[in-house]
Amino acid sequence: MADLGIGIGWRPEIEHFVAGLPGLRFVEVVAEGIGDHLPESLQQLRDRGVTVVPHGTRLSLGGAEPVPADRIEQFARTARLTGSPLVSEHIAFVRAGGVEAGHLLPLPRTREAVAAVTANVRRVQADLDVPLALEPIAAVFDWPDEELKEAQFVTEILDATGCPLLLDVANVYANAINRGQDPVAELTAFPLDRIAYVHVAGGSATPQEGVYHDTHTDPVPAEVLDLVAELCRRSTPPGLLLERDGDYPPAAALAHELDAIADAAGRPRVT
Repeated sequence: MADLGIGIGWRPEIEHFVAGLPGLRFVEVVAEGIGDHLPESLQQLRDRGVTVVPHGTRLSLGGAEPVPADRIEQFARTARLTGSPLVSEHIAFVRAGGVEAGHLLPLPRTREAVAAVTANVRRVQADLDVPLALEPIAAVFDWPDEELKEAQFVTEILDATGCPLLLDVANVYANAINRGQDPVAELTAFPLDRIAYVHVAGGSATPQEGVYHDTHTDPVPAEVLDLVAELCRRSTPPGLLLERDGDYPPAAALAHELDAIADAAGRPRVT
């Protein structure tokens, strides 16, 4: 995988902030938010050599039903439009029985689910000219009678599909905390030599529920940055990207978050 450096999720609400980052080399866009033409600010980023990676949220790769052809076509069209060297999607489902959940839902970690994801990934790969990276999600519940640990489940899917891994360190942290596991042990169980790039995001705990939520609207906690540093001591991920999807802080605070990720990873800052 090409070295991507430190990036940020491009969102219309922060497009001017993103455009003003002098050392920026890659951004990620929600694939379903792109029509037939790139927004002007995204095109300007492309023109200055910034890589634009489409990130899918609605393919429902883990669904028992085949991914609809129109969604694959739109995803592949966005990949071509951005000229990206790769695209990404989640190991999750968002649709069942014709009903759209509107959220990424966790799969039962079974070999039947591995087969369902593999079949859908191959359908999507057939229309893509670039690699498809797969991202495990943060789950607030687990299904009963699961056969595999999370890292085993993900590794079997990667083995079956040949896909690289989009590792979300914040998801690893959230799942470990909510399952009462050691975040470092969970992190290092993943195939770290197969990472395409890394997501980093903020979250918060709800004491009354006893659950940590991967909100993307809170600052990145120190514990997640520590996990980034641990990851980068053990491997060299090609890129690390800050995800923020609401409650956008002032530019200085957002720049501080990007700097903190770069520092934790031992990478040059982009601000």
